[in-house]
Amino acid sequence: MAAIHRTTMTPTKLELLTGWLPKQSWYVGDAHTPELVKAGGFRLDDPKGAVGIEFMIVADTAAPEPVAYLVPMGYRGAAWEDAPSEALIGTSEHGVLGTRWIYDGVHDPVVMAQLRALLHGEAIPQHQSKSDTLDPTVTVHGTAPEAGTDVHINRVLRPTQDAHRSSAHFVAGWTWPDGTAARGVLAVLALR
Repeated sequence: MAAIHRTTMTPTKLELLTGWLPKQSWYVGDAHTPELVKAGGFRLDDPKGAVGIEFMIVADTAAPEPVAYLVPMGYRGAAWEDAPSEALIGTSEHGVLGTRWIYDGVHDPVVMAQLRALLHGEAIPQHQSKSDTLDPTVTVHGTAPEAGTDVHINRVLRPTQDAHRSSAHFVAGWTWPDGTAARGVLAVLALR
C-alpha cells in the first residue's frame, strides 16, 4: 500500500485544478474561475510503485448550485515522455518527493489499468489520506465482461446515478459543501 506523506505541495492540487478544470470540454461551469473544495475520493496502488493514483472529487462552489467533478490523477516523479499534450494537469513541488508531474488519469495507462483491475475485482481501493488503510465505501457492482472493454468515467457526478445493471461499475461517495453526503456511479466498464 502506498504511503501518504504529511507534507506540502506547491501549488496545491486544488490550485492546479482551478486553472485546468475550466479548459475541459466536460466542464459545466460558466466562464467564471471555479472555487474548488475537496469533496471526496480514494486511491489505488500501482503494483510497480512508480505512479501515485488518486481519484479526487472536487466541488465547484462558484455556481449557484455546487457541481461535483471526478478527476482521476496520476502522479509521476519524472515527465511522461509519451503523454498526449492535453494529459498534463501541471507540476507541483512535493515537500518529500520533490517535483511531481500530475496527469489527467484518463490518459495515463497505469491509472486506467488499475481502474480496470478495480472493476474486475483485482484492485482494492485505499483511503485517500491515510496510509495502509482500505476504503470500504468504494463498492464495485455488476459483472465485468470477459472481452475487451472500455471504461466510461463520469466526470460530472450526480447522486444515485444509474448504470446498466449488467455492466461492472463502481460507486463512491462525496460530501457537498453544506455537509450533505452523496453517492453515485463514478465509472462503468462496458463492451467495446
